[in-house]
Amino acid sequence: MELQLFKTLWGHTGALEVAADQAIAAGFIGLEGNADRLPHDELRSALQTRGLSYIQEIVTAGAYVPRRHDAVEDHIADVARQLQLGQSLQPQQVTIIGGCDAWALEQSVRFFGESQEIAARMGIACSFETHRSRSLFNPWITLAVLERLPELRLTCDFSHWVVVLERQLDEDWDAVLAVAKHAHHIHARVGYDQGPQVPHPAAPEYAAALASHQRYWETIWSIQRDRGNAITTMTPEFGPDGYLHTMPFTQQPVADLWEINAWVGRTEQMHFREWCARIAQEGKT
Repeated sequence: MELQLFKTLWGHTGALEVAADQAIAAGFIGLEGNADRLPHDELRSALQTRGLSYIQEIVTAGAYVPRRHDAVEDHIADVARQLQLGQSLQPQQVTIIGGCDAWALEQSVRFFGESQEIAARMGIACSFETHRSRSLFNPWITLAVLERLPELRLTCDFSHWVVVLERQLDEDWDAVLAVAKHAHHIHARVGYDQGPQVPHPAAPEYAAALASHQRYWETIWSIQRDRGNAITTMTPEFGPDGYLHTMPFTQQPVADLWEINAWVGRTEQMHFREWCARIAQEGKT
């Protein structure tokens, strides 16, 4: 199985060609970003001239926190519109940040079921992100949705659940394992008890948080490997917008965002190789 890394365009403020070159230099094979907020011609050129793949991101009902009173129909319409919008960019797959944490279970099931059907009719591989403020904001509601929609695929970002639960998920391993069976894509950000993003995952004071997240990711890899997947995909997704820690008064960031994500990429490439070697060795004994 091959680990494919994608560079997030969330927080990138320069030309998309620069982002593409950064991705290549870091050993990433593509870019992930929201086609609804990006210049298509510039993005298409950056991808095609460098032979990069693309993961489209869809956000329903506004920004990352949805408009509270938009109806299920509004969210579904956003999915359909943005899937159509992104087709010309030929995404390898699509991550959908959708639904609302205030919905009843039946509303969430309807949203995911109909959105999944729309993507299937268009021949697009899509997965739905475990994200705060959205329908899949904690493990328990996610498991309830999956019980109703067993074919649903997920983009797993466990950092959201860590801050919602105010703990790492090691004591909730049954939930991690059940959700990992539906994992299609990983957003690799390291959360801690009081936040979705540690200041820097290389810092020794956050070693335990990093190790917990790496155990979650290994669980996904193991399930995908046993299923016979040829590839597994991951986007290092440390970001801005209040996620990146800043100094009081000056608002100077405590670390460089791309340096963090490039570090996560290098670390997980090494982690994946070591995991593969360990699995191979265990198979011989």
